[in-house]
Amino acid sequence: MKLHEIKPVDGSRRSRKRVGRGIAAGQGKTAGRGTKGAGARSGSGGQLYREGGNLPFVRKLPFKRGFTSLRRLVYVVVNVDDIEARFEAGAEVNPETLARAGFMKDARDGPVVVLGRGGLTKAVNVQAHRFSEGALEKINGAGGSAGVLEVGPNE
Repeated sequence: MKLHEIKPVDGSRRSRKRVGRGIAAGQGKTAGRGTKGAGARSGSGGQLYREGGNLPFVRKLPFKRGFTSLRRLVYVVVNVDDIEARFEAGAEVNPETLARAGFMKDARDGPVVVLGRGGLTKAVNVQAHRFSEGALEKINGAGGSAGVLEVGPNE
């Protein structure tokens, strides 16, 4: 068998209907469009706004403005009280340990932001992509350290 010998299975393809090619063809004269009216004219159909007096489909939809960027950064939020509850004093808190603690499925799930809700009494070393001012004050105030990680292209 050669490439030029390949053809579709019999009955799997139907030839297109050629309309408006004379009365003998069976679809001549009005070509299946009936007589007169908007539907008989060229360019008719596919107009969502014309519904014969009903509220048009487009107006039934809620207002949807703007767009959602496909490259937006969605941070994994961790609060200071979460660190207090889940980690021991002197612990290393980074995306890997946060993933093991159940804050996210995988360390690559997204950049981590540490926010300042709650209090911190333990000295912990926190590595995250972003910190709020309140979180930095509480981590440093408890004797810990905060290191900023760089946001990679995959995050």
